[in-house]
Amino acid sequence: MHSQIRKIVEELRSELLGLSHSIHADPETAFEEHKAVAFQKELLEKHGFKVETPLCDLPTAYRASFPRKKEGPVVAFIAEYDALRDIGHACGHNIIASVAAGAAIALSKAVAELPGEILVIGSPAEESGGGKVLLVERGAFRNVDFAMMIHPGTENLYGRGGIAATHVDVEFFGRASHAVEPRKGINALTSMIEYFNSLNGLRQTWDKGHVLTGIITNGGKAPNVVPDYTSASFVPRSPTKQGLLLILEDMERAARSAAMLTGAEYTMKYDVVYAERHPNIVLGERFRDNMVQLGETAVFADARIPLGSSDIGNVSLELPTIHEYIAIADDSTTSHSDRFREAAVSPRGDEAVLIGAKALAMTAWDVFSDSELREKAIAEYREKVLPFRS
Repeated sequence: MHSQIRKIVEELRSELLGLSHSIHADPETAFEEHKAVAFQKELLEKHGFKVETPLCDLPTAYRASFPRKKEGPVVAFIAEYDALRDIGHACGHNIIASVAAGAAIALSKAVAELPGEILVIGSPAEESGGGKVLLVERGAFRNVDFAMMIHPGTENLYGRGGIAATHVDVEFFGRASHAVEPRKGINALTSMIEYFNSLNGLRQTWDKGHVLTGIITNGGKAPNVVPDYTSASFVPRSPTKQGLLLILEDMERAARSAAMLTGAEYTMKYDVVYAERHPNIVLGERFRDNMVQLGETAVFADARIPLGSSDIGNVSLELPTIHEYIAIADDSTTSHSDRFREAAVSPRGDEAVLIGAKALAMTAWDVFSDSELREKAIAEYREKVLPFRS
């Protein structure tokens, strides 16, 4: 079956690379990915998939399903396809979408009566907006048993985690006055400075791995006017969603205190919370083995490498999930850069589409055909991940 999957992916080469290049050539940012969805929908429907879009009231989300012929597990390949503002597909999401579509199509053609169901879940707005967070909250993964995706990088990796993060905007509203009569005003900048000082004091009470970065985005209009408005933007991060929520409680309390100091009013606006990522190692090791079959290597992620954040973490809290990496450039190339954008449609990037589609489809077939593998993956999830869902 693995051999058959590899053969079919090669037969799909021109279609999959055409999809990758089409998405790359027409970059669309969060929740605006209408053309990217149309490109994927056209290809998946051509190969017998039923595509539902919008999904969960998200216009650029979709679910593609292949007709089920036998009862069995449900495996979802996850596609991403949003671009970065001003820099295009410098995170290679065109590759992610093409791998997901390719894996699903290849598996659907390789097996006459698949013992389960294949899905492709198209998730918008990974870079900002948390498309998967919203899809999880609205039930898109409720009947899914396993989730899989590939991300381009500079190494072939499996088992890499991620940390929880969100975005917070804080505003203070005071009353303007001339600087020679400060008692007639309410100094919003004083509240903002006190807020930063309070947060710096609270850092020492936080557990290891909790990080908060922030900037003042509006500090006033003129030095001889008591500022009536200030704003700041923050990114708190934590090893877990539970820890992140504790940071947000501290941030709220500090803002309330800083506002009371001067008599100002305040608002805090929260973005969706990207949860930490829990990679399923049982499935990751099977992915590694399949990469070896393809003549590739995949190494376990070095825990010392700084971790980023992605909304796939929210999926990993719900069900066994892998989010593995395939190299499209050398390690001197950083993601979210011009060089990485060009690598996403380079010959090496194109080859990653095919390798990724083969490896994911082969791993999914192993899930369908190997009950012991399924049981071990689910046992790992229950033991290591369920405690973090509360």
